[in-house]
Amino acid sequence: MSVAFVTILLFVVFGVLLFLGVPISVSIVISSIVTALSSLSWDQVTFITMQKMNSGVESFSLLAIPLFILAGNLMNNGGIAKRLINFAKLFCGRIPGSLAQANVLGNMLFGALSGSSVAAASAMGGSIYPIEKEDGYDPAFATAVNIASAPTGLLIPPTSAFIVYSTVAGGVSISTLFMAGYIPGILMGLATMIIAFIFAKKHNYPVTGRVSGKEALHTTLQAIPSLLLIVIVIGGIVGGIFTATEGAGICVLYCLILSICYKSLTFKSFMQVLLKSAATSGIILFLIAASSAMSFVMAYSGIPAVISSAIMAVSTNKFVILILMNVILLVIGMFMDITPAILIFTPIFLPIAQSLGMSAIQFGVMLIFNMCLGNITPPVGSVLFVGCGISGVSIEDVTKKLLPYFVILFIVLLAVTFIPALSTGLPSLMGLM
Repeated sequence: MSVAFVTILLFVVFGVLLFLGVPISVSIVISSIVTALSSLSWDQVTFITMQKMNSGVESFSLLAIPLFILAGNLMNNGGIAKRLINFAKLFCGRIPGSLAQANVLGNMLFGALSGSSVAAASAMGGSIYPIEKEDGYDPAFATAVNIASAPTGLLIPPTSAFIVYSTVAGGVSISTLFMAGYIPGILMGLATMIIAFIFAKKHNYPVTGRVSGKEALHTTLQAIPSLLLIVIVIGGIVGGIFTATEGAGICVLYCLILSICYKSLTFKSFMQVLLKSAATSGIILFLIAASSAMSFVMAYSGIPAVISSAIMAVSTNKFVILILMNVILLVIGMFMDITPAILIFTPIFLPIAQSLGMSAIQFGVMLIFNMCLGNITPPVGSVLFVGCGISGVSIEDVTKKLLPYFVILFIVLLAVTFIPALSTGLPSLMGLM
């Protein structure tokens, strides 16, 4: 059968299954098997599928994912979020809409620690939204700020998204990817703060005001143990003291010790954290296993080459092709979660990007930035649903407030796409590239 037919078969079956409400991991496996049966026997397909699914998760690097998930859940339940919010308020007290600005900065700090946009949106929104509501903030605006800034944690390390990308991109250095995410992640947060500032200034939202030196010192001292986690984990990984997986283990131990010291984690809540982490890890690892099977089917059938040729046939202009890739990835992010999107579409788009002179590091940052925007975009944006669930504001009302954020974040995305130094400058400066 022709490659074009196999390509259509794979994505049609996959799309129909998703439309019918079949879980995405199961949809990936079924569509992969159906497509493989077009050229292989049943015995070959079942054997190869199981083999690829097993080898797909048989990686020491992937062990970091459940460990970082566990660390993030410990932070969410261990009193760390509250201390980070208080610390963020110190820097935003005299800025119009200071609580919204603290929300953004808190998401950047907590997201960087937990590596999860959903955890950041839940922890920060749940802590700061009631205060914003009490101070007269528009509920839809407050919710939109929280949602728009939560995905910064997917770019600012440590983050499991870069670990997944490293695995599927052929072993790209995780420490290099971590450093590459800092500037785009910070730019994403600053862009969100600019829109929040403009809106707050227009509506005369209150400022928190100055705090006494004694209170500022007390707040900073409370936050330092949490902030040291970034220095220890990232410093250790980049410095070559330990691997990303070992760093994740240290992260778990550190968060557990902090939670015990803060006396905010009981044995019962610790068991709940373990169960929640195991469930989330199981979902993600099964997605990785399923996507490994689909990646094999696509490679065996020559699907990436067909899609690459189709995109390259649209134009010979590098800028047009990169913008087209971004648009496609944004649409994918609107309908698909970040992990399967990385696993399925990296083998398709990475060779195109490299043929245009883009490094695997820069492409990885661009890809995950697109998925960050997908996280906050209807109809499937997980952060969008979490943020709205916390505040009780409808998705329709919040989406209107999110429109300015979409515009400025897309501008930042284009900057990351066309200015390599934004993602490769820091790793190069540190001698990682």
